[in-house]
Amino acid sequence: MVALFRNELHNDFVWALGYIPFGGADFGEIQAVAEVIRDGDDSVFHDAWVTAGGRLKAAADASLAKGHVASARDLYLRASAFYGSSFRPLYGAPVDPRLLAAFRQQVAAFDKGLSLGPYPTVPVTIPFGDTPLPGYFIKAQGFEDETRPLIIFNNGYDGTITDTYFACAVAALRRGYHCLLFDGPGQGAMLYERGIPLRYDWEVVIKAVADFAETLPLVDLQRVALSGWSLGGYLAPRGASGEPRIAALIADPGLWSIADGFRNVAMNMFGVPAEAVMNLGTLDQSIMEKIDAAIRTNPLLRWKVVQRGFWTHGVHDMRAYFASAELFTMTNRAELISCPTLITQAENDILGAGAGAFYDKLTCPKTLIRFTAAEGAGQHCEMGNRSLLNSRVLDWLDEQFETRA
Repeated sequence: MVALFRNELHNDFVWALGYIPFGGADFGEIQAVAEVIRDGDDSVFHDAWVTAGGRLKAAADASLAKGHVASARDLYLRASAFYGSSFRPLYGAPVDPRLLAAFRQQVAAFDKGLSLGPYPTVPVTIPFGDTPLPGYFIKAQGFEDETRPLIIFNNGYDGTITDTYFACAVAALRRGYHCLLFDGPGQGAMLYERGIPLRYDWEVVIKAVADFAETLPLVDLQRVALSGWSLGGYLAPRGASGEPRIAALIADPGLWSIADGFRNVAMNMFGVPAEAVMNLGTLDQSIMEKIDAAIRTNPLLRWKVVQRGFWTHGVHDMRAYFASAELFTMTNRAELISCPTLITQAENDILGAGAGAFYDKLTCPKTLIRFTAAEGAGQHCEMGNRSLLNSRVLDWLDEQFETRA
């Protein structure tokens, strides 16, 4: 991705660059925010994005007041992406009030945008134990009154429904797929508003989502796909491993487990023997302290593990986090996947380093698509070229479902 900030961590949060082809932003708007932030801290970063979101929301209000519904819709949706870009540096427990405020502005703008136009979309609630999952069922563009295949989109560690909409759903809607987006435990509103942590047995979540999909109008229930990006590259396969109603699976990238990456760090950086890292939750305390110190002194790792990981998993220390991470694995689950499965792997995506090995272990009909830096798609989730990712993924899905828009 383009480096717009002096703070390297802030550069990691500019997902809106990947949304440019799908109406989430234009480059000049993002660059203007970066000029305001320069080398500012997390508070400056947050304030600049919220201010830009507010400006877009005000423009949307003005367009709507004049009867320019199409412009208003686009501006509200764009505002939601800007509000959503503001709060990732604020991750962690207890929840920062600024995060909650920006998230609520994001949801309000997103809801307002989707409510406009000839085929308005309203939020849905998916029954799930004592706490229903928030979601959206959005009908395919140009096929709103037709029975069409459905894609269930599964988010990752720190994405919101708005992120999934721009990164994944817009392209699918244009291609003629109905889309169902949702927050599961540990994601979006389920984490921010309700404090419900992530769970490893995602097959329980996907069963509830598939049950809900059966109640939706105009959905071809024989052609329901499940697509996960980022950590969704584990969650979606785990979900599909227990759900026969999923007719096609996409994992971007294929992720076998959370703990394996930390296992490699322990062995390569700290010389821990392979037999000692079989269960990271039982590591020797002296090794645990060294790993903890190394993570906390690296800004990006501190954010990913201490701020995001602890909060999302509902834990308070490194040992508990590692013990939780060990549960997130496809061991004894991959062979339960029976539907055609697409695994992606970007050249420089650390999270996808094991995607090829994951692919090899699958026993279902399977495809592996690699993306390269030369294509501008070598980074995590191909964020530098989501257009290419979506084109190849949807072409594959068209072939599985024998459908064309």
